[in-house]
Amino acid sequence: MSHEELPHIIVVGGGAGGLELVTRLGRKLGKRNKARITLVDCDTTHIWKPLLHEVAAGTFDSYENQIEFMAQGAKKHFRFRLGRLEGIDREKRIIHVAPTFNEEGEQVIPPRTFQYDLLVIAVGSISNDFGIEGVKEHCMMLDSTSQAERFQKRLLQRFLKVHTQGHPPEPGQLDIAICGAGATGVELAAQLHKVRNLLKTYGLDQINPDDIHITIVEGADRILPGLPPRLSQAAHQQLQKLGIRILTGERVVRATAEAIHTESGKVLPAGIKVWAAGIKAPDFLSQLDGLESNRIHQLVVEPTLQTTRDERIFALGDCAQCPWPGQERPVPPRAQAAHQQASLLYRNLIRKLRGQPLLPFRYRDYGSLVSLGKYSTVGNLMSNLTGSVMIEGYFARLMYLSLYKMHQVALFGFFPTLLISMSHFFKATINPEMKLH
Repeated sequence: MSHEELPHIIVVGGGAGGLELVTRLGRKLGKRNKARITLVDCDTTHIWKPLLHEVAAGTFDSYENQIEFMAQGAKKHFRFRLGRLEGIDREKRIIHVAPTFNEEGEQVIPPRTFQYDLLVIAVGSISNDFGIEGVKEHCMMLDSTSQAERFQKRLLQRFLKVHTQGHPPEPGQLDIAICGAGATGVELAAQLHKVRNLLKTYGLDQINPDDIHITIVEGADRILPGLPPRLSQAAHQQLQKLGIRILTGERVVRATAEAIHTESGKVLPAGIKVWAAGIKAPDFLSQLDGLESNRIHQLVVEPTLQTTRDERIFALGDCAQCPWPGQERPVPPRAQAAHQQASLLYRNLIRKLRGQPLLPFRYRDYGSLVSLGKYSTVGNLMSNLTGSVMIEGYFARLMYLSLYKMHQVALFGFFPTLLISMSHFFKATINPEMKLH
């Protein structure tokens, strides 16, 4: 059988789940010439999404830690194709990929089509502005590496402007308002507090750290509303110790260039505004040739992760509404869920090619961890023997770091991950604590 006659598996989306999946499929099927494996993504690189808040704060160098899809594909025996999915023809089993343009608006890659035998949608999620006035225009999102890098550059430019303007900052000029107190909002606030205290170290001594006010606005009655109350309380207390203002029970109704407005009438002046108050799947998923989707555009899938209306199309991660047996709600959009789904889908795709029955997905909740940077980490671990055990401090920090290391092991293997970790350890002694360009 020629290479072009081999079964073709296309994975759209190179996030945590998608990249782990194509890496494993490439090693198992691509290397042995059992199938063609193709990854399609609108970006050329991957970074672990739970680290985007550190990229935004400038405490994590995305250029040094990103993974290039082409290089990963060459090593792990899959092909990468650059482009954004814009449509599917289910009858012909074809995906339509939009053209790619450069920064000058010149078309670099024309629109293309690719034929598949099995298709996996793993495009993740984006911020949900809920149609609130002014959010799209005046708030920054942290859905992608490019958005996080843009935030970091804008933050640094604002610091440089205030440092050199020759007079004290105007009201709100240095203030940062974070809308949403989920993990992203809380972790970003802690990282920004760290950056605030580093400014004088790097020569920006005309800025008084006390002039930088960080505020978190949350519509629920507590921060981290999706996590256990004890965990929420521990994080709340730690943030208050850092001087971060927390407003709960305050629903944002409008954003302007100068401020955030809440339903109760509060006006929060802020030079930089971040929206981290909810997620949805990309809008185009609700228009994919009749595939079933929910109100936030997630594709509805069976326990086997097959879409409800096409057995050859699968979905995983944040863009999929997957049933959670025994629970009223679906599987939550977390990195650990995407990792588990990628592992199951790896087996199911092989079984599908062999004509074997598929296995159902069983989500195992191992708990949640929220990093408050160097100050603390809080979380809970789930166990069949002990139930939920709350952890914090150094041990919780180690557990949090281990999640990223597990992701790296899935992509590179144990020994290369060990070498990467050692390299980062030594580089930390010479690299600045925050990115300065």
